[in-house]
Amino acid sequence: RRHLFTTMMMKTAAVFATTLLASAAAFAPASQTAAPTALCESPYSNEVGVQAPTGLFDPFGLLEGVPQEGFDKLRYIELKHGRVAMLAVVGYLTTAAGIRFPGAGDVPDGLKAFSALAATEDGKNVLLQMTAFFALAEIVNRDIPGTGNEFPGDFRNGAIDYGWANLSDETKLQKRAIELNNGRAAQMGILGLVIHESIGVSILPGGYLPGQ
Repeated sequence: RRHLFTTMMMKTAAVFATTLLASAAAFAPASQTAAPTALCESPYSNEVGVQAPTGLFDPFGLLEGVPQEGFDKLRYIELKHGRVAMLAVVGYLTTAAGIRFPGAGDVPDGLKAFSALAATEDGKNVLLQMTAFFALAEIVNRDIPGTGNEFPGDFRNGAIDYGWANLSDETKLQKRAIELNNGRAAQMGILGLVIHESIGVSILPGGYLPGQ
C-alpha cells in the first residue's frame, strides 16, 4: 500500500511539473523554437500555442494533410475543452473548500455531489437547471459568421468586446496563448483531481479528499 501511495505521488508530481511548465510558457511571448524538420515544415508551425518548450507538438502526425478548416475545428475543440476545464477546476476546488450555495450545505463535494443531488427531488431540479444552462451556453457560445470574429473560439459576435479591439496584435497573440495554455493545464488538473478522488489519494492541502 505504501508502495502504491509513493508511486501515485511520484506520478502526481510529474503531472503537476508538466502543468506548471505549460502555465509558465503561456505567459511568455509566443516565440518559435527549434523543432524537428518534419514539424517545421508543417503549415501550422507558426500557429498560436506553438511555443517553448515543445514547439509544434504533434508526435503522432495527426495534422499531416489536414486542411486549415480541419485545424480550425481542432483548435475550436481545444479551446472549448480548456474553458470548460478551467471552470471545472475552480468549481471543484471551491466546493472542496466548503463553499456552497445557500441551502446546499448538505451536498457533498467531489463526484458524490451528482449522486446526492439525484437522490432528492430538489436535487433533481438542480440537475435539470444545470442541464438547461449547459444547453443555453452551447447555443450562445458559437461563432456567428459576418460579425467580425477573428479566430476559432472568438465568440464576441459584434456584441461583447471588453476592449479587445483596442489591443495591439502582439498583446492579442499573447493573451490567446495564455488562454490556450491555461486551458491545457486545467484539463490535466481536473483529470488529476478526479482520478485521485476515485483512487482515494488526496493531492489537496492537508490531505483533504473530496467526496468522502
